[in-house]
Amino acid sequence: MKPTLTFETLELPVAELGPESSVPDLMGEKILQNQLTFDLEEGDDIHPGYGRVENSYPYRQFNTYTRTLTMQKVDTAVLENRHLRAVFLPGYGGRLWSLEDKAAGRNLLYTNDVLQFSNLAVRNAWFSGGVEWNIGIIGHNPFTTAPLYTARLEEKGVPVLRMYEYEQVRGVCYQMDFWLGEEDKFLNCRFKIINENSDVTPMYWWSNIAVPEYEGGRVVVPAEKAYTLKNMCVYKTDIPVVNGVDVTAYNDIPTSIDYFFDIPEAAPKFIANLDRSGWGLLQRSTGRLVSRKLFCWGNQPASDHWQEFLTQKAGRYVEIQAGLAKTQYGCLPMPPHSEWEWVEQYGPAQLDPALLKETHRRRYEAIEDQLAAEGAVETMERLLKDTAPMARRKARLVRPGSAAGALARRGEASAHLEFCCEDQSGKDWAAFLESGMLHCPDPDQRPDCFLADEASLRQLKTTVESCNRGNWYAHYQLGVRLVQNGEYDAAEKQLLTSLELAENPWAYHALACLEYRRDNAARCAACIEKGAALRREDLSYQKSAFKLLSTAEAWAAMLRLYESLPEELRANSYLTIHYAIALHRTGRSEEAFALIADPASFVLEDIREGEDLPARLWTEVTAALGQPRPVPYEYNFRAYV
Repeated sequence: MKPTLTFETLELPVAELGPESSVPDLMGEKILQNQLTFDLEEGDDIHPGYGRVENSYPYRQFNTYTRTLTMQKVDTAVLENRHLRAVFLPGYGGRLWSLEDKAAGRNLLYTNDVLQFSNLAVRNAWFSGGVEWNIGIIGHNPFTTAPLYTARLEEKGVPVLRMYEYEQVRGVCYQMDFWLGEEDKFLNCRFKIINENSDVTPMYWWSNIAVPEYEGGRVVVPAEKAYTLKNMCVYKTDIPVVNGVDVTAYNDIPTSIDYFFDIPEAAPKFIANLDRSGWGLLQRSTGRLVSRKLFCWGNQPASDHWQEFLTQKAGRYVEIQAGLAKTQYGCLPMPPHSEWEWVEQYGPAQLDPALLKETHRRRYEAIEDQLAAEGAVETMERLLKDTAPMARRKARLVRPGSAAGALARRGEASAHLEFCCEDQSGKDWAAFLESGMLHCPDPDQRPDCFLADEASLRQLKTTVESCNRGNWYAHYQLGVRLVQNGEYDAAEKQLLTSLELAENPWAYHALACLEYRRDNAARCAACIEKGAALRREDLSYQKSAFKLLSTAEAWAAMLRLYESLPEELRANSYLTIHYAIALHRTGRSEEAFALIADPASFVLEDIREGEDLPARLWTEVTAALGQPRPVPYEYNFRAYV
């Protein structure tokens, strides 16, 4: 058959994602990679800590999803030839959802049977399965649950799927082109990051590939060493055997852990996941993606619980990943006015099953020999060069993404990418950038969006002294930007001015975050209690309020607030468990235990990866009652030990 690109729908159970939070993310979520120490040697140039950010601003959290699933139709883009069928989810970060090897009649990827959101990403909501494209900041992509610009074009009669966006934290455009030639047995993926800034920009990219955790399966990668961690300290170790375990046989790994494989510069860049018959996925790339990674949930009760928490019946998975840097512990410096481009290919691999019982080196050398015989590395490098003109051509837009790219002051290098302002928010901010006059919504209305570029910041600073002097919203927006930038005195002035012009919950929230950053717990609690009283029916606001009150240890305020909320919000698991903590901290441990006594019925919907809040509360409360009990399986999420 001739290769095709079609836009279809897929019906599957989907959780209700809910709207993004009504308040900006000025506190941030716990990111494991940002809390590490390092024990490395000269030459281990992994840029530890470079490019860290403390939150996802200007993106907001998705933190009001539920675990209730309903059958829904999800938009897909499908590339197909006679060898492969690739299904993408343009509305969810462009994820490659499945890749069918038609000859084998099998899916090369781990594809979840549900879209079940959990708190593992920089914006909270994340779901497992497929290949996720992660750019910009450490952690899962800000667009994980958001739509990308989706377009189509043709190259020499072959349909090409293009997805792209403007990433606001780094101020860069990224572009992904996918296609299948008539006889291609590997999916072609061409990526481009465009930095049109005048400064060096910290850059991050990891293609996160979920693959089945085969019984007796193996990861094959051309490396003899890897970076990993123990007791939150990163170190380099020989592989495949680490602490008595062959880490390429992922079934045997005891706890949740990452291994970043240090591939020699001259070696081909690939990683494979093979079942006991030697069949599976091979991911390979041009030289810019220097590293490969294995993440495994491990084998202990908390690891099993996480695997079950993320799916219904799709089973267990591991992640193999490919990245720009040697690890995910830091970003790379991307020069100003530069473009980074590379090709990845995804397709089936088949090794002689007998090789799986050979040494690690013998296995990866066998794949190296196959790649050399096919001339695969040279072919990919030539493909990257030959398709450069295609990557600069305009494509026909099928569906839009965010307005951020249209609002940014971009250059000629990204002129072929069409960005638009379709919603009222984008139009309002475009008018501000053109005229200087910012719209002034009712104080009860949720803030529409936040920007992060220097041009809009300069315009806000100028216009609050002139045409926006009496605009509470302009002072609020500027105050938020100044909080994010660490200019706390100037931020406080703007936020107080906003409140003088119109009492609003948004400025109270930003002031609370400011005082949180200043380590002023009492003022933080006082500000957020005032703001929360104005937004009693806003779940996302209340969740942010409870988080701030918890960090401030303002237990009495938390009790007052919870007891004033509508019944629907008091039923939310996040608010309930923090209420239980407040009860326990104020000597009412019996009441706290009553809320969590039945682990089967109390499910903390958005427990954060690496967090053990239910387990700690259970342990503390039962001890306080003089009846210490083991942590129930349902509350055990401590997969990292």
